[in-house]
Amino acid sequence: MSRVANNPVELPKGVVVTFEDGQITVKGAKGSMAMPINPEVEVKQEDNVLTFAARTSGKFSRSMSGTTRALVNNMVAGVSEGFQQKVELVGVGYRAQVQGSNINLTLGFSHPVVYQLRDGVTAECPTQTEILLKSSDKQLLGQTAAEIRAFRPPEPYKGKGVRLSGETVRRKEAKKK
Repeated sequence: MSRVANNPVELPKGVVVTFEDGQITVKGAKGSMAMPINPEVEVKQEDNVLTFAARTSGKFSRSMSGTTRALVNNMVAGVSEGFQQKVELVGVGYRAQVQGSNINLTLGFSHPVVYQLRDGVTAECPTQTEILLKSSDKQLLGQTAAEIRAFRPPEPYKGKGVRLSGETVRRKEAKKK
């Protein structure tokens, strides 16, 4: 059984948490985020520490308290420091360019792929084969990176494609004659 809900969330300097109508709002230097709180979860704030507890001893209530704690912790980290994800393009002629809120990808197709960034996510290209995505929302950042990766996932024979930083591609051996 997980004990995630037993760990308190410490609020860094400059982060303000408010509770209204079953919703928690976290405000910080990088923005503001809100999330509804499940009625099965009890959230208390004492000084700069948030504690989470299940209202009943049922399995659903205990599991939701841990889930809520993890989501609120991600919100606090996002509005104070922010998150970033690096996407790498591996292959001859694979390139990326950021133009405003669009990313132009050349991935070996007969046409360039234009990806419209969602609100709350910014991108920059340190090199032609790297994209650095930044956001205060961890879920939105991961979804954006997954959508970009889905245009050309890495293939197992040559390893070409779009991959997330740190992702390992299991390589296969080609057929022998």
